[in-house]
Amino acid sequence: MLRYLITRALSLGASLVVASLVIFAMIEVIPGDPASFMLGLNAAPDTVAALRDELGLNGSLSARYLSWIGGLITGDFGISYTYRVPVAELVLERLQVSLPLAIFALILSTVIAIPVGLIAASRRGGAADVTIMGATQLGIAVPNFWFAMLLVLLFAVQLRWFSAGGFPGWEAGFGPAMKALTLPAVALALPQASILARVMRSSLLDVLHQDYMRTARAKGLTYAQATRRHALRNALIPVLTIIGLQFSFLLAGAIIIENVFFLPGLGRLIFQAITQRDLVVVESVVMLLVFAVIVVTFLVDVAYAVVDPRLRRRP
Repeated sequence: MLRYLITRALSLGASLVVASLVIFAMIEVIPGDPASFMLGLNAAPDTVAALRDELGLNGSLSARYLSWIGGLITGDFGISYTYRVPVAELVLERLQVSLPLAIFALILSTVIAIPVGLIAASRRGGAADVTIMGATQLGIAVPNFWFAMLLVLLFAVQLRWFSAGGFPGWEAGFGPAMKALTLPAVALALPQASILARVMRSSLLDVLHQDYMRTARAKGLTYAQATRRHALRNALIPVLTIIGLQFSFLLAGAIIIENVFFLPGLGRLIFQAITQRDLVVVESVVMLLVFAVIVVTFLVDVAYAVVDPRLRRRP
């Protein structure tokens, strides 16, 4: 197991290095001057030169790359040109919204999808299966921002159970903060639960027809016991893959939902940084999100090895 973890960690570390080179090249090496791009075409040359010096753009490419990586390692992400505060402070502030929102939405989608997928697989071809598959297809097809607006109209405007948007902050208490995140989490969880339920159903159907399942039934286990003890564990590997990908998407891809509900999250920060040409924020936050995706991938690989010990063996 230790050898497997070391191998995966080295592989993911190499992926992180490659990703940092790609991000650096896209932001720093593409044609055009980043300082001129941030200030606009009509900026005075002296102002552009001052910003280049502030951003450290006058050094060699290798020196700039090493300086950027060194800053990331030590937690120095640079200073935001727009907000004039350290990028690390902006990221930590926005993560207090985006991270709980992503976890909340992922828990909702998982809690909904796995039982629904089990029911659909166990009643294949029946009315329950057809209904569930139709509902999941609808959940995938409906845009989450449109569903979010429906949630606002129903639960905020009509019923007045929730606010239409905004975030009171964790200092207002856990209950009010989670209440503000409930509708956005539901809007994010619906399509993810639909996808996960279909994957769970398909994976479980493949497992239920394996020889060891027939052997388990022949030894006296009921259908439910055989499914719980043998089928479910083996069917979880593709499900874990989707869960890992969904968490990365929910953390970085909730830009539209955060704008619908006026949430000060990480996705909205990236959107604002792009529109305001704050490339320092874009560069650092994108690298942070890549790191988060790589860490989640590593954790999913570890979960694979826990679920299926055969993956720990060397080929």
